[in-house]
Amino acid sequence: MKRTGSIMFAGVLICVLSLLVSCGGNSDNNNNDNNKPHDVWTAVSTTNAPDARDSHTAVWTGSEMIVWGGWTGGSVLGTGGRYNPATDSWTATPTTNAPSARDGHSAVWSGTEMIIWGGYDGTYLNTGGSYKPSTNSWTATATTNAPDGRQYHTAVWTGTKMIVWGGGNTVVLATGGQYNPGTSTWTATATSNAPEARIFHTAVWTGAKMIVWGGDGSDYLNTGASYNPDTNYWAALSTTNAPGKRADHAAVWTGTEMIIYGGWNGVGNIADGAKYNPTSDIWTATSTTNAPDGRAYLTAVWDGSEMIVWGGENNPTYFATGGKYKPGSDSWTATSTVNAPEARNVQTAVWTGSAMIVWGGFNPSDGRLATGGKYTP
Repeated sequence: MKRTGSIMFAGVLICVLSLLVSCGGNSDNNNNDNNKPHDVWTAVSTTNAPDARDSHTAVWTGSEMIVWGGWTGGSVLGTGGRYNPATDSWTATPTTNAPSARDGHSAVWSGTEMIIWGGYDGTYLNTGGSYKPSTNSWTATATTNAPDGRQYHTAVWTGTKMIVWGGGNTVVLATGGQYNPGTSTWTATATSNAPEARIFHTAVWTGAKMIVWGGDGSDYLNTGASYNPDTNYWAALSTTNAPGKRADHAAVWTGTEMIIYGGWNGVGNIADGAKYNPTSDIWTATSTTNAPDGRAYLTAVWDGSEMIVWGGENNPTYFATGGKYKPGSDSWTATSTVNAPEARNVQTAVWTGSAMIVWGGFNPSDGRLATGGKYTP
């Protein structure tokens, strides 16, 4: 189930997976502060930055971005770094008791620790670790009753548990598990009424349910379902007016709706998206006027009023462009390209409360990257 060549999905998810948990980070600033510059890029320091990589993960802690793991193009990594945007400085994460090197894993932020799980190191892993910045220490996650090893699954944080689902090993999976770090225990997610097995899908947490959508299974998919961890119950999403089939797209949760954009359908890259309202079980297409070019392997964050998408590829084109989608007015605005990071795909992105930070990734000119940028919308 390993993807080879220049097209490797990791971050989204991850980043997509990370932003589900971390994109509402704490900050003294907000993007409505008229005394601050807007639509501006600032480079992230490269001093003491982690090694260049893609297929890594990133989370936002409220004051720092933590990146970990990934792929160098020749080997997997078991290293990471903490980036403080206030000081524009990097600090390495420890390797003592850290999980084994891997890529294609997931990461969530629990409020006190980053939880890494799954991935690939030549074998499909069902191991992980919890990293606590306050003590700069790692603790292994339990393996008893853990889901089967896998990569390119999704993970969300519910407030008390991490839910992992889907992904693939030698087959595509429709299974998952709830991990409680307080008790270090796993509980399987229901398989009754679960969505079709898939990989390269997205997942968001609504505050009460996990919504998974899209991906690649028996075919590219435009189906999904919501999962209630309290009742261990799946419910299918409506397919009426749902967007077209796709994988390697991006998704965010706004507080009331899931918004998806972009992706790949096996024929071409996609330049459209949609909003899904779980209360009404209704899909509404997003405007395509001024939308970013079709792309896959992009990242997206929610800034409180807009979805910001950036980067990705439409092979052979790699993008250093993006767009801001405002659901209230159903409108797109391009992100600035002045001082933007170099073009890339499979980067990660987090929202700090006032800026989007993108880091790492790949392009064929520069290879794996150890650079990034802070974008103030």
